[in-house]
Amino acid sequence: MTFLLLALAVLVAPMPMRAIDRLRPRAHEPPEEQKPRTEFDRAAAWDLLAACLTAGLPVPTAIQAVGIRELSQVAELLRLGADPVTAWAPALEQPATAVLARAARRTARSGAALARQTAELADRTRAEAVDQAEAKAQRAAVAVAAPLALCFLPAFLCLGVAPVVLGLADQFLN
Repeated sequence: MTFLLLALAVLVAPMPMRAIDRLRPRAHEPPEEQKPRTEFDRAAAWDLLAACLTAGLPVPTAIQAVGIRELSQVAELLRLGADPVTAWAPALEQPATAVLARAARRTARSGAALARQTAELADRTRAEAVDQAEAKAQRAAVAVAAPLALCFLPAFLCLGVAPVVLGLADQFLN
């Protein structure tokens, strides 16, 4: 028992205080709406919005049902009766919602047309996220290969090539 406590003390003693703080439960996690969204989450939100619009929900109700925080102001303006050009203006300022805002302005009369545009936006967003993920994976593969080459290539030269070259040189010189 004493040995176990001593081993635990040896393992925990060098840990910096920051690492120990990570083990404590967090009292105040940021709410979900404040956490940054990934592109895959955004594509799923666009899919949900398209499904709500296809089901016949009015645009402000669909936005509120999906919970897209970037469009909450748009939903409120539309609910108050603002014209679509004015209501979608705040969404044009944000890069994540600008494409949807332009489509919504074009299809202001029909929710079904906006649903189709939103579904296409979801597909494009998902494809871009997949492309970005593949590019990161390829960069990681290159980053992993570089240290291996730096370690194994000199060892191969020293243990594999150098003895052969020295042996051949010894034969030619004698």
